[in-house]
Amino acid sequence: MFELIGIPPQALFGQLLIGLINGAFYAMLSLGLAVIFGLLNIINFTHGAQYMMGAFVAYLALTYLGVGYWGALILAPLLVGAFGILLERTMLHRLYKLDHLYGLLLTFGIALIVEGVFRNEYGSSGLPYAIPAELRGGYNLGFMFLPVYRAWVVLASVIVCFGTWFVIERTRLGAYLRAATENPTLVQAFGINVPRMITLTYGFGVALAAFAGVMAAPIYQVSPLMGANLIIIVFAVVVIGGMGSIMGAIVTGFSLGVIEGLTKVFYPEASNTVIFVIMAIVLTIKPAGLFGRSA
Repeated sequence: MFELIGIPPQALFGQLLIGLINGAFYAMLSLGLAVIFGLLNIINFTHGAQYMMGAFVAYLALTYLGVGYWGALILAPLLVGAFGILLERTMLHRLYKLDHLYGLLLTFGIALIVEGVFRNEYGSSGLPYAIPAELRGGYNLGFMFLPVYRAWVVLASVIVCFGTWFVIERTRLGAYLRAATENPTLVQAFGINVPRMITLTYGFGVALAAFAGVMAAPIYQVSPLMGANLIIIVFAVVVIGGMGSIMGAIVTGFSLGVIEGLTKVFYPEASNTVIFVIMAIVLTIKPAGLFGRSA
């Protein structure tokens, strides 16, 4: 039988695909975290719960309102993003001038409350969410089978990630956002409502998490614990890429997903720890992260 590096090609490329899909979710979630930390200086530990809420909005919209997958991709980010705006206006804006630890503890507590509410209501086991009819099936590439839905997840993730990077780094709106974090008084002097801009930025970061949740629902099922299982890995991705670095979050997210997938092929015992080993090495050599800037 034909083999690559002693591994059957179906197994090698299959794990590469799984790694790329996991990397797509790492990139989308770490991107939201990087946007919120880079522009608002808040360590948003609620991000995993907001990702879970996106998946649940899709599930509930389909179950009770008959709104399908494509409608949920719009509805869930809007509703969960609105929840994020409410959270920012009522609690988080009071912490901007305090140490990062206060924001981390508050968002960690809110995440526990949100996950507890959903666990009490729906239990801990996963709820099924079907792949939309137009994205079922797959392509036989000869060396592997490529499911259509998984290819769509990777493609949509790339578009969302680099679209966000372009808006923040290459447009006038992004320039105002970055300037507002450096000197809000000066930006406000030009007639720009900085508090509203910060609130909407937080809502956008939360909406990104909800969008990822809807994308994940048909692959991982809908569960109250789906965010908690992922949030530590996503924080490791953000730290490796550089806290607040948009490009660092995207590149590191996809790269670590692929590295994790290859580790499952060549040394499965290390697949659960390889990301944290890489984080320890990067922090030892470059404490600001691969794309971060030293203070």
